[in-house]
Amino acid sequence: MKNGAAATQLFHLEGNSYLTISTYKRRRILNFMADQEVVKHTKKILGIWKGDGKNLWHKIQEFLTEIVIIVFAVSISIWFHNWSEHKHEQAEVKQFLIGLREDLTKDVQEMNGDKQSYVDQAKAFRYIGSIALGDSLRADSLKKYAVHLFNLTWLNPNAGRFEGFKASGKIGEIENYELQTNILDLYQEDIPSLLNATSYYVTMKKDLMHYIQTHRKRISKTKSNIAAIMADDEVQNISQFLMDNSEIVGRYDSCIRKMETIKTQIDEAYGPAEIE
Repeated sequence: MKNGAAATQLFHLEGNSYLTISTYKRRRILNFMADQEVVKHTKKILGIWKGDGKNLWHKIQEFLTEIVIIVFAVSISIWFHNWSEHKHEQAEVKQFLIGLREDLTKDVQEMNGDKQSYVDQAKAFRYIGSIALGDSLRADSLKKYAVHLFNLTWLNPNAGRFEGFKASGKIGEIENYELQTNILDLYQEDIPSLLNATSYYVTMKKDLMHYIQTHRKRISKTKSNIAAIMADDEVQNISQFLMDNSEIVGRYDSCIRKMETIKTQIDEAYGPAEIE
């Protein structure tokens, strides 16, 4: 290990938290010094009453002086401990928020793709739902919209970091109350609402896919009856539901806006993320 490396090496403490060795040593040394002062002056207090040759008033003065010194030493020790703990807590908050910003950047990228997928699916089902009674889907249109008819889209958020930090009881250590509230709202309200909306949509789409697979038949070596199936009442009824996913798109927009707000607040606190 090179000289000075100990200053940046991490030392593990309980509660899955870390301190640099230099910080840990400094804390131990100062606490030890404060403890030694208390012990020294406690012994002096005991010695005051045992000593001879001094009048009672003089002993009382010395006794009160030593009490003041002990109280001061203990107060300093408590103050330093609280200051050190706060500094350590905020270091953990910074580590969490910088990591969270990376998670949100990935989620925003995924969500923009998901949202566009739902916009394209709505267009496809609006076309299918417009098929007149007795008509069937044209082959070129089926080819154009097939990718949107038979895909399933839902968000898989990077929520592990948030869940771990929340489970440790440290969310309250985020001193920016607005930022803290935005994070909680995102993961406990906005994302669950989005997932609930997409879950029902995906269920309906699975029903559609099951119906098509169950009723699909070959009519030649290269063709099937899928174009005719798309005009069936069952398919048309489901398509009427699937053509309107504006609520889902709106919830994606809401989540993306909240994520961008959180990222901006983190940038303001710790500076923008470094571009690799």
